[in-house]
This record gives sequence, C-alpha cells and structure tokens, in this order.
Amino acid sequence: MKLIDPIVQFQAEIQQIRRDIHAHPELCYEEHRTANVITRQLQQWGIPVVTGLGGTGVLGIINNGSSTRAIGLRADMDALPMQEINSFAHRSQHEGKMHACGHDGHTAMLLGAAHYLAQHRNFDGTVYLIFQPAEEGGGGASAMINDGLFEKYPMEAVFGMHNWPGIPAGSFGVTPGPMMASSNEFYVTVKGKGAHAAQPHKGIDPIMIAIQIAQSWQTIVSRNASPLESVVLSVTQIHAGSATNVIPDDVQLVGTVRAFSNEMIDLVEQRMRAIATHTAAAFDAEIDFEFRRNYPPLINHPVETAFAAEVLRSVVGNERVNAQTEPTMGAEDFAFMLQAKPGCYVFIGNGEGDHRDAGHGLGPCNLHNPSYDFNDDLLPIGATYWVRLAETYLKKATDAAI
Repeated sequence: MKLIDPIVQFQAEIQQIRRDIHAHPELCYEEHRTANVITRQLQQWGIPVVTGLGGTGVLGIINNGSSTRAIGLRADMDALPMQEINSFAHRSQHEGKMHACGHDGHTAMLLGAAHYLAQHRNFDGTVYLIFQPAEEGGGGASAMINDGLFEKYPMEAVFGMHNWPGIPAGSFGVTPGPMMASSNEFYVTVKGKGAHAAQPHKGIDPIMIAIQIAQSWQTIVSRNASPLESVVLSVTQIHAGSATNVIPDDVQLVGTVRAFSNEMIDLVEQRMRAIATHTAAAFDAEIDFEFRRNYPPLINHPVETAFAAEVLRSVVGNERVNAQTEPTMGAEDFAFMLQAKPGCYVFIGNGEGDHRDAGHGLGPCNLHNPSYDFNDDLLPIGATYWVRLAETYLKKATDAAI
C-alpha cells in the first residue's frame, strides 16, 4: 500500500475532526455546524470557500498552474435520525441523531486530501472539493446542481466515495455501469365502503382488495420484468381499521421500488397503477395512486471508472481492488451528479467492525445501524486516493486527458 507520508502523519488531526463531527450529527439541510467546521479548516489552509450551495453545502477551490481543466471530489455531510447506542467518548451528543452511515468519515477523508493538495499543488488545473448536504433522503446533490454547482464551477468529471462494511478495510470495490439502484416510493389508497364486520355484504371491503393488489404486484417482478433485470418491489406498510368489528372505509399501501434503469421503473410504475386501478374497479372500489421518484440509479461512466480503478491499484495494489463489484439495491443521490457529469463512485472497505473503540453497541457495524462507527484507519487511505486521483487527472503534462 503506497500511502502519502504527510497524510499519514496528519491522521491524528483528521481523526479528531472526524470524531468531533460524529459527536455533533446534523440531519439533512441542518448541517450548519458541520459546514462551519469544514469552512474554518479550509480557510485555515488557504483554500477559498463558497458556502450555501444547495442550502448548507460547501465548496472548496484549489487552483494551480494555467490549465482550465477541473475535477470535482464529493463527500456527504449529513447524519441520520437514529438513536446511537454506542457509549465511547465521541458518541452522538444529540438524542435521536447519529452518524450511522459514515458521512463524518467521508468529510474527514476529503479534508485530509484538501490539506495535502493545498500544501503541495502537484497538478495543473482546479480541484473542486464538494461537501454536500442532505444525502439521506434530501436530494442534496440535486439541490447543489440546481444552485449552479456545475454551471458556476465547470468541471470535466466528478468522483464520489462511500465506506462499505463487509469489504476488508483498505480494499476497494467499483464497477462500470449500474453501481446502485434507483429509490422510489409509492402511496396507494384503496377507497371502499365501511360496514359492520357482521354485515360485510353491505360494504366494499378495502382490506381484501388491498391484499389482492399487493399479491398481484409481485407478478410485475416475476412476469413483466426480464429475468435478467434486478427489480425489488416491497410493500412495507399497510394501514387500515381501528376496531375488530368494523370493516374500514379505506386501506393505505406504502412501500418502495428499486431498479437499475429508468426504463424498468417506467414499466413498474405503469403496471402497478394498472393492476391497482383495475383490481379495485372489479370490486367497485377506487384508487388514489402516488408514485414518487426519489433518486435515479447510480451509473458509473466506463472511462472514468477504468481511470479510478487504475488510480486505486496504484495506491493499494491490484489485489485490493475489485473492479467488478456486485451492485447494490441501495440508493445514493450522487446519481444526480453522474447524470450531469461523467464520473465514478467507489466503495472503500470499512471492515467488519473490529476497529470500534470499547463501548460500542452489541450490534454489527453495518450502515444505518445504531452500533456503527467509521473506521479511522481509512482516513489516510481515502485521502491518498483523492489526492492521487486529482493529481493524475490534472497532470502537468499536456497529454493528461483521459
């Protein structure tokens, strides 16, 4: 593993920042303290800063040389509305809020890279350090784009990174094409006619209709989608009734749909609506149908992915880079940035949880788990990757283009 010595020597300071952010988690679009910590550090290192992009987003700008070429490196900042059960010293100080996805570590790795890049500037062009708010359901990437991120600060490509428990610490996973799925929600109300449970013939039972709809929806995955496509349709909530002897007026079905292509989501939405509408009509009921498209699928661009994989190999060695990582049905709003710009998103292994300090919870060190904690051993590894990515992309030689 070829880590950059000054970054390794700076690990203690970056770890202190990471643990401070972990102790003070902020939810989407509330990252005011986190943004101030980032801004203060960047300014101390002589890096110009733009604040307020996408609400609470921060952009650091490092220039060198005369080239107009530019690259974007992105880290997310927000926490989750979860109660942390860890008891180590840097546990969350805010009840009901927790950095359970490692965004504190993502921020710290990019700050570590920023510190080195500002001191050495071994590149020709501009490195944009994108600290994004509201990844956890708030669409902060889209908000920054809508605020002019790519128009005001043109960059040729943008890159992202997320820690991944289960991958050995210091190893990386990446793949060209679909890396993460789209995230979509549905809210469907079956409107029947209430009645006494002893006289069901006098009503239109929305519960039985909802059951038929929920079961029929699964045929979309098994009979409408190609067997080669990955689709997950999950009914996660059914709300109905308030008494044991009353058939209610309506039932609500709530859940999510995930897939790796917009075309498949179009198909699923169309079939869900048709099945719900016609099933309800067969029983003289009506439907209110709402389908919310939250995050699109995250699609890595092939050229940039091959480039990122080569940089990773130069840092951690070929044996630690899986360039055909299995995609996940989880979602990530960096997908919006990859719709707007070429780029690549990689997983950095967070290990199995052995790194956690005494006082961690009894649960596994999985993402979105109350026992989670970011692995600080990754800080110099991730920061080195960011630096080598920027330096290689913006080589001083005239043939630097990829």
